[in-house]
Amino acid sequence: MLHLIKLAVGVEDLAHMKTVQAARRRERRQGPRTPHWVYTRNTPRRAEELLAGGSLYWVVRGVIRCRQELVGFEEDIDEDDGKKFCRIKVKRPLIATAPRTCKAFQGWRYFEPERAPPDLSRGDTPDMPPDMAAELKRLGLL
Repeated sequence: MLHLIKLAVGVEDLAHMKTVQAARRRERRQGPRTPHWVYTRNTPRRAEELLAGGSLYWVVRGVIRCRQELVGFEEDIDEDDGKKFCRIKVKRPLIATAPRTCKAFQGWRYFEPERAPPDLSRGDTPDMPPDMAAELKRLGLL
């Protein structure tokens, strides 16, 4: 198993990301049961490893905040310029992860499972600083 990691450029937080993705699906006139997709120039060569349980991890404003489970890749050609591209297909639900800082990069990168942050537990808040969340949990408020 292997993951991908990608920057969510222009996204402010998880609520904004949900809004942006929903708007893109409406623009594309996608049906309610179709996966969300993300355009990228290069098709991952390790697709088999990625589709064996991998996810696309999203970096929002310099911090890994969530992931979406990978479901497929589809190559196509842009009708306007004739260049090929790839659709990375993911399940729609955004799964919040423990916040982890990440340096900026372009495109997507392979992401080893041992480097991936854990999913947040019920009651965790993705946009709260980790030390604050830990203190509130210690006090029994989360």
